[in-house]
Amino acid sequence: MKRREFFTLVGGAATLPLAARAQSRIYRVAFLTLEPDENAALLIGPMRELGYVEGANLAVTHRSAQGDPGRLAALAEELVRGSPDVLVAGWGTLAPGALKAATATIPIVFATVGDPIASGFVQSLARPGGNMTGQSGLGVDIKGKQLQLLLKSVPGQRVVGVLLNPDTPFSAQALAELRSAANHDGIRLELLEVRKPDEFTALRMDALVASGVTSLFIVDDPLLITMRGAVMDKTTRLRLPSISSFRDYALAGALMAYGVPPNERYRRTAWYVDKVLKGAKPSDLPVEQPTKFQLVINLKTARTIGLTVPPSVLALADEVIE
Repeated sequence: MKRREFFTLVGGAATLPLAARAQSRIYRVAFLTLEPDENAALLIGPMRELGYVEGANLAVTHRSAQGDPGRLAALAEELVRGSPDVLVAGWGTLAPGALKAATATIPIVFATVGDPIASGFVQSLARPGGNMTGQSGLGVDIKGKQLQLLLKSVPGQRVVGVLLNPDTPFSAQALAELRSAANHDGIRLELLEVRKPDEFTALRMDALVASGVTSLFIVDDPLLITMRGAVMDKTTRLRLPSISSFRDYALAGALMAYGVPPNERYRRTAWYVDKVLKGAKPSDLPVEQPTKFQLVINLKTARTIGLTVPPSVLALADEVIE
């Protein structure tokens, strides 16, 4: 290359608009999930809508614990060592908890945490503080609505079973809301507390049904999500209708699921990531509460357990599994 050509190229690069030069930067996002069902595509799609293209100006590194909470700490440390621009945690408290333990400086966006204040992730919803922000189920009257859907689907109920992990901070808040709704309708709740998979036994489920329980309410929890196969096996055997917040439960055999659609959850997560990449601090980005929900009804399960879902409930469904 001639000397004049060299300086022409250098000078031309220097006069490029700042925006054009900024586009050459590749933003690095690291994504940690507990469940294998939560994959990188959930985040990459919404990021593309915001102008980020993987391989052009975006690089996403995804690690999944494949349903094993014991793997999260090591995976979080691995992602932090890569010094990404933003860390993203999948649904629940376990993935963001592992990332929080691994770094206090890299920004962390959590997809959804039931109670991020009680979990110690943020100081308040309005002013998170620290290096974490995202979406929460706090303050959303969803448990009462879920109970109403279950009662309308199985008329005449007086006793509802509640499956929950008492060690999860969100469980206490969810149970308080559920009890308020149950008391209003004269419903007795029978609790089945599970802290680890081997505590969920056929014997305990049989005892729950013997106490008069006619349906099962599954409280949001990462442990119970990983256990959905075992939970659905036992509820189907007992012909027990059930409800969860997660579509994955309906796919596994729950009668219904009512909660935030995964695509909506990650669309808002991408919005947070975009703000952070543009210079916003997590401490200044208020934690959001969900506003969009979907109802999924599994008619195949209804037929299996001998239940006819009332047309008034069926008409509310956003998705019906045949």
